[in-house]
Amino acid sequence: MTETTPPNEAAAVVQRYARRGEPGRYSLLQPDVWQTVQERQRALLRLLVRLGLTDVERLRVLEVGCGAGGNLLEWLRLGVAPEHLAGVELLPQRHAIARQVMPASVTLWQGDASTLAIEPGSRDIVCQHTVFSSLLDDAFAQRLAAAMWQWVAPGGGVLWYDFTVDNPRNPDVRGVPLARVRALFPQARVRWQRITLAPPIARRVCRVHPGLYPVFNALPLLRTHVLAWLEKPAGR
Repeated sequence: MTETTPPNEAAAVVQRYARRGEPGRYSLLQPDVWQTVQERQRALLRLLVRLGLTDVERLRVLEVGCGAGGNLLEWLRLGVAPEHLAGVELLPQRHAIARQVMPASVTLWQGDASTLAIEPGSRDIVCQHTVFSSLLDDAFAQRLAAAMWQWVAPGGGVLWYDFTVDNPRNPDVRGVPLARVRALFPQARVRWQRITLAPPIARRVCRVHPGLYPVFNALPLLRTHVLAWLEKPAGR
């Protein structure tokens, strides 16, 4: 841990989220946002089909950093049984909203995910969406990754979506390059693809016309996020 890193990373994350402004920036009413979300959804569906994970009703899914439940709702719509779905959220306000919108049979925890006593090998998919880019303490990130890996059943995996490059305008986040992902999950078999037009570019071009999003996104160098499947080999 560096001298500039707070000793309690979970508390520091709460403070970082409190400093975030412009709540409407991530509204689905924004054309850059809904195109980003739909692109990620399509990529996820293609990935599940390639992996043969099409018996979705039986999948046991847990999301780390589930926020207000938006991604959990996507899993429900996909067909995951509510009793097989779970989420953990650090921020009490977001957890409360998720609890209001989720069916009662969806398990929700509030607190630091790295401290949860979840049965090892009990989940087919453990997913995270832009959680690790908010963690500035390497040791904390490694503990969380180890916990997530422990929860995954052999043959299952960690579903990873996060950005890979630093944002010079936001010191509260940092990119997580693919090499770092591999270091966090050294035993994983990694499948990955680069998606998502860089958000600053997406916002600008969509102000001109939403149809420009796929045009610019066709250039791989302008994509800033990685969607990865980190598979746990059988017997691990």
